[in-house]
Formats: sequence, C-alpha cells, structure tokens
Amino acid sequence: MSVLFAHLPLALATFLLAGLVKGVTGLGLPTVGVGLLSLVMTPAEAASLIIVPSLVTNVWQMATGPALGPLLRRLWPMQAAICLGTWAGAGLVGGTDPRAASAVLGGALALYAASGLSPLRLSRPSRRGEAWLGPLAGAATGLVTAATGVFVVPAVPYLQTLELDREELVQALGLSFTVSTIALAGSLAGSGAFGTEVAWASLSTLVPAIAGLLVGQHLRRLLPPQIFRRIFFAGLLLLGGHLLLRGLA
Repeated sequence: MSVLFAHLPLALATFLLAGLVKGVTGLGLPTVGVGLLSLVMTPAEAASLIIVPSLVTNVWQMATGPALGPLLRRLWPMQAAICLGTWAGAGLVGGTDPRAASAVLGGALALYAASGLSPLRLSRPSRRGEAWLGPLAGAATGLVTAATGVFVVPAVPYLQTLELDREELVQALGLSFTVSTIALAGSLAGSGAFGTEVAWASLSTLVPAIAGLLVGQHLRRLLPPQIFRRIFFAGLLLLGGHLLLRGLA
C-alpha cells in the first residue's frame, strides 16, 4: 500500500476539492475522490482512501437534516438492498484488471454526469412503485459500488424522483451514502484491500475533506447551486471520458 502514501499530497488536495463539492451540492466526495485518484492509482486503492472522510461527512449530513426517522422508514428497503448488492459483488473493485476497472469507473462517472446535465427527469413513482423500485435501485447501486467504489448511480437519480424538498433530499443522500460507505468498507476489508495501514491513510484525508466541506457550505449561500452543479457535472464528464478511453486503449 506504499502507493497510497506516495500520492498522499495529491490525495489531500483531492479531498479538499471533493469536500468543497460536497459542501455546495450535498454529494460528490467519493465521486470526485475516486475519479481523480484513479488517474494515479487503481480504483481499489482510491476507494480505500475515501472510506473515512466519506463515512464521517455523510454521517454528519445524515444526522443534521430534519426528517431522519421518516426517511429511514421510507428508504430502509433500498438501503438493505445496497448492502446486499455491494456484498454480492464483493471483490469486484479489487479483483478486476486495473484497465478494465478504470474503464468501468469512467463509464459510470460519464453516465452519472450525463444524467446530471440532461434536462430530462424521471417521473415520480407511486408509493406502490417505490416498494420495488427502491430495492432495485439499491441493489444496482450496490453492484456499481462493488465494481467501482462510487455509489451515486442509480441511487442519486432515483432519490431525485421522489420529489423530496431540498433539505430532505440532502439528508436522504447522506443516509444512502453512509450505508454505501459502510457496505463498501466491509467489502474492501473482506478482500484485504482495507486494513489498518490503509485506514490510517484514509484518516489523514479527513481534515482537508472537512475543511473543503465547510468552505463549500459557505459558498452554497453565495453561489447559485445550479451553476456550480453544471460545472461539476461537465468536469465529471471529461474525467469519466478520460478514464473510459484510457481503460479501453
């Protein structure tokens, strides 16, 4: 795991940026973290580094919202399916050929960015539809998490269809990302990719992640969120395309 420490300065700068993005948009820390770090290390190593800052910032985001109890009662089938999907795909992110893993990660990031930039939005499902769409979205998110270390697709687009108010949506994202982070940590630990040495390296990225988060929360009050989101998704599309083409070359 010396590669983790060799690139630690880059990791600290990456998590400062990732925390800032999360502070403004309520998401993006693992996406930015894994995406940028995968330029210099394998997706498995990048995913291992995001565990501590992702867990701490998402627990914070989950706990500070207005409706945790109702969201837990509404979304628990989806969260259970995220765990099952992640554990069913355990070892994918570390056991895949690095070039193939880079291509899969790039494809996932590009798909997520394209959905974020698209003006099209899925219609709200009925409560009966949520009973099967939630677990389906959760299981698919778990498999994508296991393969790439990124847990935004299709969880984020699905949660956006539920027409929650802004604060509830941010809290629901925090809940989903917290569960995904715990499931991913268990999967990586089971495959030997997340041990004590890596945990310390991950812990060292917590300070810049929180610093970026606080700056981002301040910027959220000054900057139109839609403009920032367009910049974020455009940059993510370029990054995902680069990783995809590099993996396929």
